[in-house]
Amino acid sequence: MHFLISIVLIIPLGYSVRFSTGLGIPLLQDIIGSLAYQVLLMLIASFFYPRASLVKIAVWVCVASCVGELLQLWQPPFLQSIRATWLGRIVLGNTFTLSDFPPYAVGSFLGWLGLKWLRQKMVHPFAA
Repeated sequence: MHFLISIVLIIPLGYSVRFSTGLGIPLLQDIIGSLAYQVLLMLIASFFYPRASLVKIAVWVCVASCVGELLQLWQPPFLQSIRATWLGRIVLGNTFTLSDFPPYAVGSFLGWLGLKWLRQKMVHPFAA
């Protein structure tokens, strides 16, 4: 249940920061959005693989995100047609940005910390 609540909270947080104009600093919005995206992917992976090592989840999510970023350099027609949709743009992205790699690593680390905390709370919900 903790994972579902966390997922429900992180989605609007990440997208509201990334796509709002309130911060006025596009690079900061992109970084925070990337961090939230990594945490979301880790929450989803941990939800579907609850017994998996958190380190493995963090590494795989980071690697998958980096591969996804690199795939943005490849622009065959079938991927371009997917990226032309809103969902395709959100999931696959459409522009390769080298500066996205550090937030992927930091986001995976933050996701690891958060998941570690969540798992401890689930095992010992009344621990101080």
